[in-house]
Amino acid sequence: MASTTVRKRPYKDFLQPALHRRFSVTVWLLLAISYLQAIALSNWSSFIWVWFPIGPTGIRAFFLSICSLPVVILRIAQYHPGLRTSDSGFQTFKKHALKLPTAEAIITYVFSAYIFSQVYLWSLPESAGLEWITYFTSDRARLNEKTIFFTTHFVILGLAQAILHVFKDNDRLLLGTTSLSNSAPQKAGDADNQWKSFWDQAPAMLVSTLNMSVVGLVLSTIIYPVFLRTTIWRTMLFFLRPIYSLPRTNMVPVSYPFSINTLFRCWIASLFLLFIWTVANVAFSIFLVKEPLKNGKPLTSESKDPNGSLLNGLKAKKLSIRAFATWELAFIARDFPERRKAIYEDIDRQGGPMWSQVYDICLTTLKEMEARIDSFGKPPKPVEAVKEPEPVKQRITQPPKEDAIFQSTPQKKSFRTEVEKTLNKVATSPTQGSQLSPAAKKALATAKQQLLEAGKAATGSEDPQNLFRDLALKVLQWPIGWPFRQEYTRRLNKAVLGEPYGEPSLLINATNALGQLAVHSLNEDKYGNVQRDVATIIRTLTSVTKKLENFKSTLSISWTDVEKKKVSPHVDSVLEALKIALGELVQAFGPYARDLRLSLTDVRLAKEAAVIEAKEGEQALEQQEQTAEMRQVR
Repeated sequence: MASTTVRKRPYKDFLQPALHRRFSVTVWLLLAISYLQAIALSNWSSFIWVWFPIGPTGIRAFFLSICSLPVVILRIAQYHPGLRTSDSGFQTFKKHALKLPTAEAIITYVFSAYIFSQVYLWSLPESAGLEWITYFTSDRARLNEKTIFFTTHFVILGLAQAILHVFKDNDRLLLGTTSLSNSAPQKAGDADNQWKSFWDQAPAMLVSTLNMSVVGLVLSTIIYPVFLRTTIWRTMLFFLRPIYSLPRTNMVPVSYPFSINTLFRCWIASLFLLFIWTVANVAFSIFLVKEPLKNGKPLTSESKDPNGSLLNGLKAKKLSIRAFATWELAFIARDFPERRKAIYEDIDRQGGPMWSQVYDICLTTLKEMEARIDSFGKPPKPVEAVKEPEPVKQRITQPPKEDAIFQSTPQKKSFRTEVEKTLNKVATSPTQGSQLSPAAKKALATAKQQLLEAGKAATGSEDPQNLFRDLALKVLQWPIGWPFRQEYTRRLNKAVLGEPYGEPSLLINATNALGQLAVHSLNEDKYGNVQRDVATIIRTLTSVTKKLENFKSTLSISWTDVEKKKVSPHVDSVLEALKIALGELVQAFGPYARDLRLSLTDVRLAKEAAVIEAKEGEQALEQQEQTAEMRQVR
């Protein structure tokens, strides 16, 4: 039992150091790649100075690492669990396009690309012909447009990569879940699995780097000559004239802004930069998402009040902290008997016993999902404005008199006045006839008839709205119409997981933790606190499972969803976890259903929801009822 005088350390005090240790693995990996790239960019005039870290290679590696570290810092600042939920891609664009994180991503990638381009130019020999200023004679300086194109290409590449970063939601962390199988406890050596996962993705990283390098080069060869050449040329002359003796004319050179050699060097340098960007994103996503364990034990095991620190994480408002804490709770519920017993036996805690608080948090998480399903499609309740009572003003003078001072003279009705009123009413009446000429009426009727015939020929219906819907469906089938499709998967994820971010692992781990703690309480809960809540847990899981399964099967497909695929892996994983946990509970507590005040109907509905065919629980309940009846007869 936790002492009330022990200071409860916040859960983030254990989570953040663990994340920093995992972040350091990514940083060391990027430093190693930067060092190898620095060796590759050396002139190879001396074998020793090529690889010796104290020298040009070390300086070059330092500046190359500056190109990758901003991407990692961006990921740290913007990482979030949960997928972005919305009805369509266009709605996601409206939510995130004009926000500060999008601007931060653009600035980060453009800055990284610009620094890399200058480091690469600095590493090239003079024979490459990519100096900023070239001299045709002794003092005749000219601005080198090939260098301008090279630098502009990397700025465009950084902008394109930033757009892809936001579009693909690279900042999302894919948190793991625990299964309910009776496997051995997970060991801290799962770093081997992370490295295996990283090397398994190496071919995909290489393919992505090659594709993006070619696409970026094509974009630069189109965007720079058509849209940017004149502006950038004149801007560079304006800034460099005070330094160099350049011609006073602003005319763009007649020759092409690039050559085959320049394009080849742009492609090679793009491969270097894109590869280190890709490695930074993939390594961060893999190594940061590690099980919430340290040395084979839960993160909060080093706390003086482990239950209090864990409870602080479960109640956190930030989704990332709450998701990691729920993941740790699921591990404790499955693999660590001592921590489970500590939860059962912690009854003198502020706010109630530890089990009761854990039980409330997990059930609230599931009931919130149930509430989202119930409120789907319903208009939000209007917020009633609270009117503040107006202060009563005291009168300091006598109230005004209410006597009739002026008496209006009634107007006399005349024949002329009544006739004007009648004509005015007829002229302005909405039921009056049309003022169009017969020729205009005939032309309007002909046009309307032709429109109806065209719509009927296209859609087979006389409804004019079907014609516009048919045209909209044709546009939606093209790639340009994808952002406007309200796909079944998106709508289901938004309704079940919530918005703006929905984390399925939070629901899965809460379900697994609740089920495992209840099942293990049969042998480990010496106070019997859990058995009072088992019936409520089973009924709640049954209700949520049935409601989710019914909602998933009855959710209609929008007419904009041209593919009409009723697939949702995230919701399916939540539903599977609910069924497995419910099945474990029914099989464990089926023989004690009567003692837990579970009726035959409750057991039957739970088994139907869990899709299990075993009838041991029902048979045990019937035997208990028969035994009770025989005792009453005796």
